[in-house]
Amino acid sequence: MKVVICEDDSLHRHLIYTELKNYEMFHNPSVEIVLETASPEEVLAYAAEQHVDCYFLDIDLSHELTGMDVAYEIRKDNPLASIIFVTTDAEKWHLVFKYQLEALDYIVKDTQEKMAVQLRKVIHTAFEKYQKLGQKEQANVYQLKVDRRIVNIPYEDIYFFSTSPQVHKIELYAKNHYYEFYGSMQELEKIDERFYRCHTSYVINLQHVAEVNAKERTVTMTDESICKVSFRAMRTLRKKLEAN
Repeated sequence: MKVVICEDDSLHRHLIYTELKNYEMFHNPSVEIVLETASPEEVLAYAAEQHVDCYFLDIDLSHELTGMDVAYEIRKDNPLASIIFVTTDAEKWHLVFKYQLEALDYIVKDTQEKMAVQLRKVIHTAFEKYQKLGQKEQANVYQLKVDRRIVNIPYEDIYFFSTSPQVHKIELYAKNHYYEFYGSMQELEKIDERFYRCHTSYVINLQHVAEVNAKERTVTMTDESICKVSFRAMRTLRKKLEAN
């Protein structure tokens, strides 16, 4: 679960960071803090390039953009991320409903001890949501377990799967990520209609096919990787691409 923290108060930002790191170390290594900042612009720039699963946003930032503004922009492209607001004024919670931001919860700024209790509860709730999300077909994410970590990867970020030199292992190539895990190609080719098994060793995401070379029987993906295509699969592949 990739987490972003946006809080202009350094003490509160550090507290959120510390509680997240404690959860990662003592409860679940699937939590990863990918950005902590006081800048809402930095958050939006990061979100435009990288997938984020959970945001902690201070509502009243020392900036022309508020946490609500940031959440509104995030929701345009990421309707499933957990958003937790941090505020000094609990009465502002009604604005979340007014702007239809679908926040998971909010943290009221208080003593460190009271905030820590709130944070531990909401971090656990956010992770439970993240875990369940990967088990819902309509979420369009592929969930895999790597060692002790649970990872949700949006279908749109996956380039292709290929067989690993290691027996019974699969390699997953995705936007900014590579994973190796135990699995079967037979299961992967059925996860969603955008995926097609073009070869014994490859299941590709049709949305990421950049070029087809019929002579060499290969496809070049949008990450510039080259995947093999079997003689039988070439005709079906062309039809599927034309349909898209």
